[in-house]
Amino acid sequence: MNKIKSILSALCIGLIAAATPVLAAEAGPEIKKEPWSFAGLFGTYDQNQLQRGFQVFREVCSSCHGARLIAFRNLSESGGPEFTEGQVKALAAEYSIADISAEGGTRTAVPADRWPSPFANDLEAAEANGGIAPPDLSVMAKARNTSQPFPWWLLNYVTPYAEGGPDYIHALLTGYEDEVPEGTHNSDGTPFELPEGKYYNHYFPGHAIGMPPPLSDGLVTYAEAENGTAVPMTVDQYSRDFAAFAMWMAEPHLVARKESGLQVMVFLIVLAGIMYVVKRRLWAKVEH
Repeated sequence: MNKIKSILSALCIGLIAAATPVLAAEAGPEIKKEPWSFAGLFGTYDQNQLQRGFQVFREVCSSCHGARLIAFRNLSESGGPEFTEGQVKALAAEYSIADISAEGGTRTAVPADRWPSPFANDLEAAEANGGIAPPDLSVMAKARNTSQPFPWWLLNYVTPYAEGGPDYIHALLTGYEDEVPEGTHNSDGTPFELPEGKYYNHYFPGHAIGMPPPLSDGLVTYAEAENGTAVPMTVDQYSRDFAAFAMWMAEPHLVARKESGLQVMVFLIVLAGIMYVVKRRLWAKVEH
């Protein structure tokens, strides 16, 4: 018993020690958990939001960032933006794809092609963006996450929370400031100075980000919703829509996976009930 207590005490000390640097590193404000439609066990993507998010990606983000894991045809698949096949064909026809087997080395894109990169290679991308190539956005919503103070992050292992990436993307896109807030300091207590060519962002690690604010109110023109309601054309709305679309790019089969998981859980519950009944019948006449 004493040995077990010693082991448990050591584990607790280890968890506290592991959490300490996380707490010390959190200099920025806490990132808020947003009410995403795809959150939770029964969450699903909002088709209209994904279509708006794609519009933001196409008109704003795709000029610098690629999405090499997404094909045009994915945009018409069930559970995603669900554009029609005709819309996807028309969209693909607006782009050219490098193809050494085609005359002139390029050809018109087809739905089976991947989303074209805005640059020929990483070297060209870096030269056009201050020496750093913009990251690919295909799985950005899974590559980024939020940090939480101990012990709250332990709950993520027993809850279906997996929206840290979209929460971070939304916070980042809305976290720019025109000037460094007064009283901002580095982790060592010295006054914060924004390097030349950088922009201040509350949520970016270190606060100095090379990407200028990509969004502004009224930048992307949304069509009216089917019910006639006008969708706000604000930075907050743009960032929410794009973050949702980024989550779909990273998890295009999220809804199908959740449905399969629920079916498996129902099957296991029914199977457990059947096994219990069988066990009771088999051992009903056995004294024990």
